[in-house]
Amino acid sequence: MPVKTYGSSVFGIEAITITIEVNMSGGTKYFIVGLPDNAVRESLFRIESALNNSGYKMPRRKIVVNLAPADIRKEGSSYDLPIAMGILAESSQITREKLKEFLIMGEVSLDGGLQPIKGALPIAIQGKRDGFKGLILPKVNAREAAIVEDFEVYGVENLYDVIQFFIGKKPLERTIVDTKQEFLNNISNYESDFSDVKGQENIKRALEIAAAGGHNVILIGPPGAGKTMLAKRLPTILPPLNLYEALDTTKIHSVAGKLSASDSIMTVRPFRSPHHTISDVALVGGGTNPQPGEISLAHNGVLFLDELPEFKRTVLEVMRQPLEERRVTISRAKCTIDYPASFMLVASMNPCPCGFYNHPEKECICGPGVVQRYLSKISGPLLDRIDLHVEVTPVNFSELSSDRPAEKSKLIRERVTAGREIQHLRFEEKEDVFCNAQMSPNMVRNICKINDAGQALLKQAMEKLGLSARAYDRILKVSRTIADLAQSDEIQLEHLAEAIHYRSLDRDGWAG
Repeated sequence: MPVKTYGSSVFGIEAITITIEVNMSGGTKYFIVGLPDNAVRESLFRIESALNNSGYKMPRRKIVVNLAPADIRKEGSSYDLPIAMGILAESSQITREKLKEFLIMGEVSLDGGLQPIKGALPIAIQGKRDGFKGLILPKVNAREAAIVEDFEVYGVENLYDVIQFFIGKKPLERTIVDTKQEFLNNISNYESDFSDVKGQENIKRALEIAAAGGHNVILIGPPGAGKTMLAKRLPTILPPLNLYEALDTTKIHSVAGKLSASDSIMTVRPFRSPHHTISDVALVGGGTNPQPGEISLAHNGVLFLDELPEFKRTVLEVMRQPLEERRVTISRAKCTIDYPASFMLVASMNPCPCGFYNHPEKECICGPGVVQRYLSKISGPLLDRIDLHVEVTPVNFSELSSDRPAEKSKLIRERVTAGREIQHLRFEEKEDVFCNAQMSPNMVRNICKINDAGQALLKQAMEKLGLSARAYDRILKVSRTIADLAQSDEIQLEHLAEAIHYRSLDRDGWAG
């Protein structure tokens, strides 16, 4: 009877169990079937060298390896280890009894060492669902897989140790992670803090509103005004990740191979800052072997696009749909993969190519029409999806040199969390809505009601600034968030006026 070992294949952020069948007969050739890619086909050469260097032999017989189900494409080099175990068991160099109890994954080096794999966490989750006793994988990936409770995870460094385990000569050391304790010990453990920023109180207020309601924000100002510094500290005032969000975020980074050996679970919100030369695929995900892009790596965190007009227009336009739907769908001929992409967009830009348009002290040297062409690189539909437009002015010397302590992120985060708790109660019956920014137009009409004075103020602002219907909804959402921060049941006139203030840059031709 053919020997069966078990591995796993990752699609999106979910895994499916793969059965590796190994059969030997007369002959000398090697065959791998079951839709393997080139990396899988090359595995037999790596396995042969690794076995020789581990004191075992590759059988000189016809070997057929089948990866089932055969209609799913198998990609990557992580099937080396289960294939090697199947070959050893089929050639009676190890016993086969315990093979059915474990998922086995790992890339084998020529000297028998094991290289890290991608997607260890979703593989472990699926392995537990399918009733396996445990998972054997490279030691580098052991901690991220071990956060799955009541599931044995063994991290190994080389092929020899795995062989000794299956012949009963050497036990493997189980990797144990106390998920809840690990999460609680490191939650919101950020290196930077809002207190590092001198002055800019109005910008901090805008970012507090953005964090409280999950709103997208754009910062516009001259070089050196502090746009990047402020954006990098936005995650420090967002509500702490809950355990569900942490697991969801960790799965994405596991699939992308972004977790280090010391990581088990992500405890801080991600902050992604891609360079403006990024391609469409790198931003939204995809490729020949689909991988999550930057917008998915920013899931439950912040995506920061510095120097927004320098990004290619196609790159910015493909982001419009994920901003609305909070997920991205990668479609290929044989598969369709969904990646979550619920992130806060923070963008920054100079007001013109030279950076000093409207500067209080320095003169802009850009020629006629240059400023308008620069601003028009950002399309109106994309700008409509950004709730807050904030003008950043340089900090003067007296504020920079002041010894007056600035407010710490912890205090701001407490206010933001209190605002989010109000929204949690408001949307507890809605499965896919968690904050004000995610409200549908119908929900905006029902929840963000304003009085006659507010209607008159909003009508005047709409006509004067030429705002779109989407911008109308954005103003109401932001005003609702400002009211939540003020612990107010009703949207007051001052809340609405502040929200309109954050759309005032529309009149400067941004929507062009």
